[in-house]
Amino acid sequence: KGARTGTGIVPSWFLKGLDAFRFALQSQLGRKMMTSSTLVETVSINYEDFTEGFLTCGTCLCTYDGSERTPKLLPCSHTICKACLESMVSQVGVRESGSFRCPICRETIGLPRGGVSAFPPSFLVNQLLDLISRQRREVVPKCSHHVSQELLFCETCDCVFCNLCTNDCHSNVIRDADNKCEHTVIPFSIAIKRMSEILLYKAHQCIARLNEAHENVLTEMRKLDQNADHAFEDINRTFQEMINIVDRRRQELLSYAKKMREDKRSVLQDQLNIIEGEKAKVEAECSGLQYQVEVRNITKKISDLNEKIDSVSSLQEPRENCFIRYEHLHNSAVDDIQKAVNHFGSIRTSKTFPSLCTATVGKCSANLKTIAHITTYDYNGVKQKFGGDLVSAEVIHCEDGSNVATRIVDNRDGTYDAIFVPPKGGQYVLRINVFGRPIKNFPIEFEASSHINPLCIYGCRGTDQHQFVQPVGIALNHANNTVYVLDTGNGRIKVLSQNDCNNSPFTFVTHIEASALENRACTGIALTPKADTLLVTNWRSRNITEITIEGKFVRHFSHKELVEPTCIAVNNEGEIFVADNGANTVFIFHPSGKLKKKIENINNKGVPRFSVIGAINIGPNNELIVADSRIQIFSSDGKFVREIYPEGKLRGNYGGIVFDQNGILLATRVEKAKSFIQIFEYNSGAIKFTIDSNDAKLKRPSSLTTTKDFHVIVVDLGNDCIKKYRYL
Repeated sequence: KGARTGTGIVPSWFLKGLDAFRFALQSQLGRKMMTSSTLVETVSINYEDFTEGFLTCGTCLCTYDGSERTPKLLPCSHTICKACLESMVSQVGVRESGSFRCPICRETIGLPRGGVSAFPPSFLVNQLLDLISRQRREVVPKCSHHVSQELLFCETCDCVFCNLCTNDCHSNVIRDADNKCEHTVIPFSIAIKRMSEILLYKAHQCIARLNEAHENVLTEMRKLDQNADHAFEDINRTFQEMINIVDRRRQELLSYAKKMREDKRSVLQDQLNIIEGEKAKVEAECSGLQYQVEVRNITKKISDLNEKIDSVSSLQEPRENCFIRYEHLHNSAVDDIQKAVNHFGSIRTSKTFPSLCTATVGKCSANLKTIAHITTYDYNGVKQKFGGDLVSAEVIHCEDGSNVATRIVDNRDGTYDAIFVPPKGGQYVLRINVFGRPIKNFPIEFEASSHINPLCIYGCRGTDQHQFVQPVGIALNHANNTVYVLDTGNGRIKVLSQNDCNNSPFTFVTHIEASALENRACTGIALTPKADTLLVTNWRSRNITEITIEGKFVRHFSHKELVEPTCIAVNNEGEIFVADNGANTVFIFHPSGKLKKKIENINNKGVPRFSVIGAINIGPNNELIVADSRIQIFSSDGKFVREIYPEGKLRGNYGGIVFDQNGILLATRVEKAKSFIQIFEYNSGAIKFTIDSNDAKLKRPSSLTTTKDFHVIVVDLGNDCIKKYRYL
């Protein structure tokens, strides 16, 4: 049925295939020529010497076999045949002591509980027996024309030839005409052995793969049974809950019907008791009437009975009726219940084949949300159209092995998103499983950059419609995604619309040009609460001008204490905050333009509050955020609340600041020759990370604004452009 080898049982069909393979090799004739050949020498071992030295029991000198002379391995590493061991164990005293001495090294050997059969077989001797049994069957192939000449095999040309037939050489003119090389020649019998070994090795590899596949299928079947059992339990549990609900309702109705019966019975019983009482009274009054001879008394009794007859007429009719009936067809409740039961629960299955599913990871930067897009396919390679599969993902930092929190979003169309935020730069590995089995490209290695670069850059220096000269301010209308950029050097406001394309997210709309924007002196811009007008500050004229989004003049106002108004912000109530670096003061104006309050530079302790104010903005509760070399928070009426970012050793200045309504504060900062964007937790004041824009360095960044989809648009004054980044 098969042959035993050192690694397992080879079936007979495989041995037949091996013989056919050997015959095919022997049938090849070498007629190819070569420039030079090398004959590889082989070593022959005498069969008798080898058998006597390695395959003979050292006690009885009999050759090992697979029956009585089965080789057994002792704990001392010596091999003795099974027959000799049984003979030694049968001696007197061995079974009582439970041990015997090895006949070769005299070491004491403990007898196992199962006796001689419990000793393990000598696998090495068995392998040698298999090898010898195969060698004895082999026949050295000879040349059909030269019976005494052994055939040779050229490994380079992959051909069989007779050395005498080819006159000690063979050639391949086509192969070796331009490229001369030495060929390795070995005896054909050795080649057959090698190829047989390779074939056997490959067969064992194939069998191992099939065994693994067999185990995988069995594992999946066990999981299938487990999941089905869980589904059965859930079905029984949920429907039992429904049955309990129905049964509770049944008990409620039964209890209510019983209560109604008892209430009605109680009323009727009370009436019955009254009737019995009245009846007893009448019988008691008339009990001695036959002995009564006084006519007057009899007449009075008759009169009383007449009154009694009139009074008991009300007792003739039962005071309660007997009506009790269960009704359930008066409404659509039964139909509704039927529909609800028919649609209650469903059995979810899937044809997704994990080994064909794929995932892709886009550009990844530390501290930013990263999405790995997963696409599922069935066994035939057809993309799935529905979700609901059990998808899991694990992200691990390769250097320190830390796990990154990951969540799966089911897009309900056969695709899924694995969302995570790498906490730092470096190499990561993403392992995605569907139903606990790895997907096609498992695992995925990717790198998270420690730098955050712009998604796009819009504009350059110039006067054309897509160019800027010293842009300083920006405002965003969140209702229609319109961007207003204060192009100070060109004396205009550039109006841009946003789209969803990251490569070109801005589309030019128009330019707003007005007299208030001339003289290159406008430095602050803000939208009013209704988003229908813009406010701009002009430090030369010291005016705050309001214009419509079409560029029409609305009004302007000023104040005698204004010296150099640069920054402006408007809260939800329409109050206007103006930062004046000439007066070192923040002015608070009423929506009408009248001065309401001032936040002066010197506080109650005589300490200066402000240096050069770079930006102001409004917080979540209408508080004022002021950024100079620090970030300070003031209430809407001008009282100091707290400081978020104190000035440290590395002195710098802020150029822009914005709150994004999601608890995040963003600010542009310049420290010496380095410019970057800081991201803060507004409530705690803790800095989360910075945007360094490593591939497109910022140069004097000023104002900035955020979009609803967590992008920040920064005005890069030094580079005469605007840049768009992701910050979450």
